[in-house]
Amino acid sequence: MTATSATSAPTSTRRLPANKDLWVFVLGDFVIFGAYFVIFMVSRHQERDLFIESQRHLSLNIGVVNTLVLLASSWFVARAVQLTRGGEFGRARKLTVGGGACGVVFILVKAYEWSAKIAQGHTFPSNNFFMYYYMLTGVHLFHVAIGLVFLAVAYTELRHGKRVGPVETGATYWHMVDLLWVVIFALLYVMR
Repeated sequence: MTATSATSAPTSTRRLPANKDLWVFVLGDFVIFGAYFVIFMVSRHQERDLFIESQRHLSLNIGVVNTLVLLASSWFVARAVQLTRGGEFGRARKLTVGGGACGVVFILVKAYEWSAKIAQGHTFPSNNFFMYYYMLTGVHLFHVAIGLVFLAVAYTELRHGKRVGPVETGATYWHMVDLLWVVIFALLYVMR
């Protein structure tokens, strides 16, 4: 035994959680949404008064509720990953269901908000603000639906395969969806 091998500590390889291909997709989505956000900001700058007046028709309370729901979902999903890594698959399944349930609540709240806006006459072609509002929240809602599929796959894996990879993949996608919502919430509901 050499002195070097006796004193060297075991090496652990650091890796990104989830699949590398998913990270490429997530980064691509961030680039696309980043372009949406820049276009929104340019339009907002060009029609500042219209955007501020239209923004007053949105309920900040509904936006806050949806933000809190998605942040809670992220916590559930992050804990599910930790529990999966620790071999606590039953508890991880329950938390994955909690994260998915929050996603369903988000969709229901968004559907209520959309129906209220449409009933008030604020539709997609109403003005540029509402065009962006429906486009950004609609594309995001589509991502939430895809995220629910990812969480369903993670749940199934926890029931059968007990592998960490699919759970990390679902969590990575879900956190991307939540982060995008935080930016959308700030742009549409908060920024004046």
